[in-house]
Amino acid sequence: MTPHTLSLPGRVAEHPKAEDNARAELQPGAVFAEHGDYVWNALRRLGVPSADIEDLTHDTFLAVFKSWHAYDATRPLRPWLFGFALRIAADHRRLARHRVEVSRTAPDVADQGQSAVDQLLQKERERLAHAALQAVELSRRAVFILYELDGATLPEIAAALAIPVGTASSRLRLAREDFTAAVKRLALRMR
Repeated sequence: MTPHTLSLPGRVAEHPKAEDNARAELQPGAVFAEHGDYVWNALRRLGVPSADIEDLTHDTFLAVFKSWHAYDATRPLRPWLFGFALRIAADHRRLARHRVEVSRTAPDVADQGQSAVDQLLQKERERLAHAALQAVELSRRAVFILYELDGATLPEIAAALAIPVGTASSRLRLAREDFTAAVKRLALRMR
């Protein structure tokens, strides 16, 4: 076992389970490399300011690896990772609610493949979708992101967020309604 290989402290068995073997063979660097972009995007979608996303991505993976022993390798990894990202984003939001953020975004560089008008329309659609997503309450937004954007099933979402499947379904329905209403409201404002 290499120094970077995850081990499962306190779990010794004569006949290790297949998921214990799979979990023990995964290396933190490999999991981070494969799913780092996913967690980064999840945090962005959850409303984390861009200046904090990199740090919170690392915090998310630190929390994941501290709880690695609890991961059920028979379930998909991404919804489980999303649950950690959601808790990190929610904790950050509570800590950051009194801060004033100064935007330091770099200017957009024109894509040579699109016309300026097409590029402007695409950026506007992205801003509208992101703003509408931010208007959805966080617990509903989490289910919406996992289902609509990440393609997770309702049972996977329920397991990842530790909620009943019926609650996940209800939150998805309400999130869709909230998102649609926000898009309409924001689109009217932009006209």
